[in-house]
Amino acid sequence: MDTLETEKIWEEVKQELLKEVPESSYPWINSLEPTGYSGGIFTVVTSLSMAVNILRKSHLGQIKDIFKRLTGNSVDFNIVFDKEAALKIQKEKNKKIQKVRVSVRNVSDDRENSDSIKQMYSNANLNLKYKFENFVIGENSRTAYTIAKIVAQNPAKKYNPLFIYGGSGLGKTHLMQAIGHYTIFNLPKKKVKYIKTQDFVNQYINNLRGYDKTDLMIKFRQRFRNIDVLLIDDIQFIESKTKCMEELFYIFETLQQLDKQIVITSDRLPKDIPTLPDRLRTRFEMGIVVDIQPPSYETRFEILKMWSCALLNELPDDVCEFIATNFNNNVRELEGAFNKVTAIADIENTDITLDFVMNVLKSETQQRKITIKNIAQTVAEYFDITVDNLKSPARSQNISAARRYTIYLAREMTKMSYEEIAKFLNKKHPTMLYSYEKIVEEADRNTEVKEIIRELKQAIKCNI
Repeated sequence: MDTLETEKIWEEVKQELLKEVPESSYPWINSLEPTGYSGGIFTVVTSLSMAVNILRKSHLGQIKDIFKRLTGNSVDFNIVFDKEAALKIQKEKNKKIQKVRVSVRNVSDDRENSDSIKQMYSNANLNLKYKFENFVIGENSRTAYTIAKIVAQNPAKKYNPLFIYGGSGLGKTHLMQAIGHYTIFNLPKKKVKYIKTQDFVNQYINNLRGYDKTDLMIKFRQRFRNIDVLLIDDIQFIESKTKCMEELFYIFETLQQLDKQIVITSDRLPKDIPTLPDRLRTRFEMGIVVDIQPPSYETRFEILKMWSCALLNELPDDVCEFIATNFNNNVRELEGAFNKVTAIADIENTDITLDFVMNVLKSETQQRKITIKNIAQTVAEYFDITVDNLKSPARSQNISAARRYTIYLAREMTKMSYEEIAKFLNKKHPTMLYSYEKIVEEADRNTEVKEIIRELKQAIKCNI
């Protein structure tokens, strides 16, 4: 069976599987990439070592049942851990997706330019650039993307409300508005409304101050309670605004009872928003809560490639490597660097070379030169040990944990190879790979580990 047919079968199986399994299994399933289907054996590879045992133990029967249901054939399902192969397949897949996006864009734009669709977008308050088609999926966002797509395809049928949290500039608004875009484009009878929490608060206050505030408040409530898909951005800004929280609670209750979809974003978990009433917090948590982490180097590289492809002027790989390495906090700052480079190149009518980019971004990159020494020193201080402890043979729990975080952050925040990191820490190369993957897997299921990573990254940037 050829590659395209194999990929198509697996995509159909995966979508059915994601409807049946708990969300905790999403990262493992999303890490699988098909490599072959012959002799009744379907083979997939994964970049996560723990996925093999977890999926074999918990979901192998379900996968086989879905295969048989969709294809009519029984299969042996083979899961192989091969990080390099899995990442290579994902990279090739992203390249194919970009080519398809470019060819499809004109057709999509024609439909979006119709008067009726334009009016729907105007009423919904959406930005047309935030679509699923131009969201680059990485390990940092794969679960959030998958769930958002499921919500968009079947609003209010599963995962309601959807609560997406993560730091600034990581793509929360993009995914949220992509849901609205998909709904308008594919389910035009449904009413969509996107609103920032700060705008919700301001509108509420202005209606209270109106001459006929009773009539204004009735209209205000109707405006939100007649919506099929309500998208509320940056909900953390509602904290301490008691009356607004009360109003939002009643809107929330009404929409839930009417079987309407609610999507919420925040820079923190519901339980971490101060002054949020328990009755509102529990409702935010009653559907599904997913996070988006900062993008990996590979994801940042693919994002830059996608943007340059959209401009029909693909950037050289060394340029993408330089920008992806030096702008690693979030997608927003990556976009800022990309826009600056392309704008100045356009103004000066010059080719975008590595020397040109290094000169244009000189002031920004000089301020953010992160080395493994910076990382090791910050991690050592965080765990109350010394850098010499990190380099020593010591294997106490505290030192081993600090060493793993150092290895992970060195891979994420610099362009160092495992060999280079091993040399700095006086360790063997295989130990580096194991330590990195252990942190990645722990971060997938442990919010405390994610928080430690966030705090360490912030401290490292403050220390350079």
